[in-house]
Amino acid sequence: MMRDTKIVVVDDSPFSVAMISKILGEKGFEVIGSANSLSEAVEAVSTLKPDLVTMDMTMPDADGLECTKAIREVDPNLKVIVISSMMDEEIMRKAKKEKVSGYIQKPVDGDELSLLIRRIMADEELFVELEQLYFTAFKEALTDTYNKFFKSVPDYKNKKTSNDEYSSRGISVVMGIIGKYSGRMILDMSIHSTKGIASGLLKKDDLAEEYVINVMGEMANIIAGNACSMLNKKNEIWGLRVAPPTVVYGESITISKLKLDTVTSVEADTILGEIYLNVGFNRSECNE
Repeated sequence: MMRDTKIVVVDDSPFSVAMISKILGEKGFEVIGSANSLSEAVEAVSTLKPDLVTMDMTMPDADGLECTKAIREVDPNLKVIVISSMMDEEIMRKAKKEKVSGYIQKPVDGDELSLLIRRIMADEELFVELEQLYFTAFKEALTDTYNKFFKSVPDYKNKKTSNDEYSSRGISVVMGIIGKYSGRMILDMSIHSTKGIASGLLKKDDLAEEYVINVMGEMANIIAGNACSMLNKKNEIWGLRVAPPTVVYGESITISKLKLDTVTSVEADTILGEIYLNVGFNRSECNE
């Protein structure tokens, strides 16, 4: 809990200021001041130097985004969360353009607001924590999934932390990962191995290519989803989720290295052939 996060509440309604301040206090944050107009907001930010401002969209002398511009002239690095009764696509588009850190609709849910603030204020320590845990979770998810499917556990070898270009064994499944940090997981296998896995799961030989691709995509989805769930249980601030799989296959395919801040790979020997697992993350936040 970030109890030392100092917050100024900006809203033209004294009732809303009181309600939001009460919620923030109950969640362990320090409300150091409030403002009911643009001029008061500029004064509060100048004198109180908060870490974060909650911003109403409607005020007597300016809208919330105009007010955001004004207080950013005082502190360009100030975090701002828009809290408004209206939250349509146009407002959200304009808020993103002004690089607002988040937006919540009234009436405010305390848990939602608290989690959003914690995500926004999280620092480098949060990425270091993920860096220490992510590969163990993905490897465990691969082990558990394979064991449930085939009653067999892979043997792992050649663990590496370099982000090198490599040649595909035949089929690569790429899973995008979104949340507090963006990343991706790659499962790479020979065509022979993928056919063996698909045939073993469906209890049928001579499967059509589309079935093999579908099976491998779903297997990768299960592994990545289970790993993200494990990590989110360790720290809910990460909020990791998986994007739909992309399957690349054919001869002489090269997987280019991506700009990731941390990458780990390993080879898994299984009863149906070798599986190459590669997982990496960026420090930069994922902007959805």
